[in-house]
Amino acid sequence: MRIVQATLEHLDLLTPLFVRYREFYGERPFPDSSRKFLETRLKRDESVIYLALADDDDKLLGFCQLYPSYSSLSLKRVWILNDIYVAEDARRQLVADRLLQTAKKMAKQTQAVRMRVATSRDNEVAQKVYESIGFVEDDQFKNYVLPINSE
Repeated sequence: MRIVQATLEHLDLLTPLFVRYREFYGERPFPDSSRKFLETRLKRDESVIYLALADDDDKLLGFCQLYPSYSSLSLKRVWILNDIYVAEDARRQLVADRLLQTAKKMAKQTQAVRMRVATSRDNEVAQKVYESIGFVEDDQFKNYVLPINSE
């Protein structure tokens, strides 16, 4: 398996798996809008996307997407690991581990103070993977969400 940073040339490869990721979380697929969303992030350098590819071909095994943020308290960069997904037939092959290790290395190289990730409370598999990489549950801050409805 090899990990590469996604470019615009990877959109056709990435979009179907991104759509499956959205469906996994109960969203409607919207393949055209999903592709446009990814294209915009890449064109504007608004996110970093890593792809896990099979060694012998360009089969996409999984991806992760990180967004840059900043901490005013530490005066440093923070990376938000917003999306990570492994294709169903590639699970239990340490794909997520390799993606997370690559993201962690990038965070260190950019002098980030931390990476943040959130997952469903019942997604124990993901929680165990995150903890194995070194993520710890935040016991200092309680997180809230303010939904903004577009009207």
